[in-house]
Amino acid sequence: AHRLMDQVVEATLLHGTATRAAAEKRAIALFKKLSLPNPESIGERFPHQVSGGQLQRVMTAMALCSEPDLIVFDEPTTALDVTTQIDVLAAIKDAIRDTHVAALYITHDLAVVAQVSDEIMVLRHGRLVEWGGTRQIIKEPRQEYTNALVSVHEIEHQEQRPGTTPFLSVKNITAAYGRSHIKVLKNVSVDIYPGQTLAVVGESGSGKSTLARAITGLLPPEEGTVTFDGRPLANRLADRPKEDLRQLQMIYQMADVAMNPRQTVGTIIGRPLEFYFGLRGRQRDARVAELLDKIEMGKGFIDRYPAELSGGQKQRVCIARSLAAKPKLIICDEVTSALDPLVANGILKLLLELQKEENVAYLFITHDLATVKSIADSIAVMYRGEVVRYGAKSQVLAPPFDAYTDLLLSSVPEMEIGWLEKAIKGRRMASAGN
Repeated sequence: AHRLMDQVVEATLLHGTATRAAAEKRAIALFKKLSLPNPESIGERFPHQVSGGQLQRVMTAMALCSEPDLIVFDEPTTALDVTTQIDVLAAIKDAIRDTHVAALYITHDLAVVAQVSDEIMVLRHGRLVEWGGTRQIIKEPRQEYTNALVSVHEIEHQEQRPGTTPFLSVKNITAAYGRSHIKVLKNVSVDIYPGQTLAVVGESGSGKSTLARAITGLLPPEEGTVTFDGRPLANRLADRPKEDLRQLQMIYQMADVAMNPRQTVGTIIGRPLEFYFGLRGRQRDARVAELLDKIEMGKGFIDRYPAELSGGQKQRVCIARSLAAKPKLIICDEVTSALDPLVANGILKLLLELQKEENVAYLFITHDLATVKSIADSIAVMYRGEVVRYGAKSQVLAPPFDAYTDLLLSSVPEMEIGWLEKAIKGRRMASAGN
């Protein structure tokens, strides 16, 4: 493995455009500009020692460090929380302006591209659908598909009132990584009720995914308890019985990584059927076909491989695999963040339909507040390992807001040209007021 700094300055050194010292100085300046923690020392870390959002910002610094003529930005903000996204977008826009570099910005988020582009090219199935100035594409799209992308509507989800007794309860969880024992979760408590969705929202490094790891036993907590159906769960995954493993399933952000590319869809969905219920042969295949119908794909996909599926279809297969275990809780870790708005909308609708049919609960981890509004019954806002706001969706999203929740809400990109500048100005005014 290579340290982050070595990777950031590599292209600069290979092309001989700066000395090592000058390249590292520029890299540190970029780390500061991109709001990375400990910019003077973060370059000494390895990739696995930073969060996903932090890693994406390091990669942005890597692209900018050698001062190229053209930068291809391939979904650079997709995995970032909304507050960080503003910083990265502003940095990208400043870099393009200050260095006169040409940029090709690839994204599925029109609200984001409206902030940085001069022109927009809309592609579908490998074909050009529409190409024009940013204002024309956003305000007056001429093609049906472009119009559908511009006008994706939020899903209306009626908040469900919690039952009297949560089936999963997290009480005063504290957790840390590595020998340093730096706390990444600090006294966290949340409850999840049958058939309902708790959304956990916060910026990169806030502890969202760490909370999921603690609940699943992948990261044993140092303090606190996780109870399930009134009984404590073993802290370590290896110490949990098969029935506990079955009841808690996960769907991951990157469906590509979560599936074995050498296995067919039927094998992928069939594995939990064999492991938990001993189903084989025709019984297993029949159940796989039922699950494929539930995710609106059909048994014609049984013999296909992941490489033959679209991004949305891959995520649907991951949903079917988690449902195969008949769990009470599914942890959804950024499951729509890598998908375009139309496909993401379809996945959210599917999850809500399956929740009604199966009475399954979701722990929905996301940095996208539009998604939270669409799917959550209750919300926990996390910041630096702590829950800073928690309650029913209607309460959490209603003023008055604490400073951090207000920042999250005001950082959600809008389909409006010039929104980024307004958001940055609002931040500066808020900082000056404090």
